Amino acid sequence: MYNFEFHPEAKEELKKLNNSIQILFTKKLKQVLNAPEIGIKLGNKNNLKLSGLKKVYFNNKKHRIVYKIVEDKVIIYIVAVGKKRKDGCL
Repeated sequence: MYNFEFHPEAKEELKKLNNSIQILFTKKLKQVLNAPEIGIKLGNKNNLKLSGLKKVYFNNKKHRIVYKIVEDKVIIYIVAVGKKRKDGCL
């Protein structure tokens, strides 16, 4: 099982979610920590450099976790948690 760290902004985003969504996040995070390859690779789109990041959805695809696997530290770095914005940004 991998360890994980939050990007400071992702930690704040998670705090803004209601308790039931946080529980769903925790369940999905456990799945990611056990098998990080389950995420879908992101690429560069709309002038955003997202190569090297992965995403997984939870809460019936209403929310997503964007993360990066950092092999040398054996951690999963949580970049973002929450709904995808209409402009395609994290």
